[in-house]
Amino acid sequence: MTAQYEKSPEAISRLTPEQYRVTQEGATEPAFNNEFWDHQAAGLYVDVVSGEPLFASTTKFDSGCGWPSFTAPLTPENILENSDVSLGMVRTEVRSAHGDSHLGHVFSDGPIDAGGLRYCINSAALRFVAYQELDAQGYGAYKNLFEDSSDEKGATS
Repeated sequence: MTAQYEKSPEAISRLTPEQYRVTQEGATEPAFNNEFWDHQAAGLYVDVVSGEPLFASTTKFDSGCGWPSFTAPLTPENILENSDVSLGMVRTEVRSAHGDSHLGHVFSDGPIDAGGLRYCINSAALRFVAYQELDAQGYGAYKNLFEDSSDEKGATS
């Protein structure tokens, strides 16, 4: 299923300057001033470059950090982790496996009852696919994730 998700020159050419800066140059967007930090709707967050599914709203939580935070990736095979020693500290960078997009970082200060991880992700690296659009955009196989969810399928933010 993941073979369809690839990085292409056409996809790169469609990125906004901020999306390019974040995904291709490893930049970080401002906290609390990005599209999805407080987004509440049900759906999937996919790589803005390749379209590969990365995170579901069912694992999103308010960490208070100002960026979208998730407890786990949707499909672990779509996430790569690399050591990042920039800024004088040791962190774990998170990248998309097929799009090779810089997404953000993963930290071990997430909710203990959900595994203890916090995937802190740049909104500029993500495209949101609302629950109602999953079938139309080719992500219908993921609809079952929301059947027992307390997310409001009609919510928007």
